[in-house]
Amino acid sequence: MDFIKKLIPQRIKSISLHMDYEGQKKAEKIFQIIIVLFAVVGFVWGYICQQFSQTMYILGAGFTLSCLLTLPPWPMYRRSPLNWQKPRSTPDDKDTAVQSTSGSKTKKKNR
Repeated sequence: MDFIKKLIPQRIKSISLHMDYEGQKKAEKIFQIIIVLFAVVGFVWGYICQQFSQTMYILGAGFTLSCLLTLPPWPMYRRSPLNWQKPRSTPDDKDTAVQSTSGSKTKKKNR
C-alpha cells in the first residue's frame, strides 16, 4: 500500500479533503434544492411528453449535477473552519509518561 502512496504526486496529496460543518449544511441544502427542482421539472416535462423515461433522464441529470457540486470539498464549503484548542499538559500526563518510559506496565486511575 505504501508504494501506491509514493506514486501519487505531491500536488494531489496537498488537496484538502475536509469540509467544515457550515459547508456540510450548505452542501446538503444545495443538493436537496437541485434534486427537488429537477424532479418537479422532470415530472412536468414527462407529463407533457407522456414519457416517464424523460422524467427519469431529467432527474438523473439533476442527481449528477448535484453530486458534482456537493460531493467534492470545494473551497466554498471550507470557509469557516473550527478553531481547535491546543491540548493542555497536566501533571498527571507527565507522571504517566515517566511510568511508561520506565517500563512499568501499570497506570494510575484517578477516581
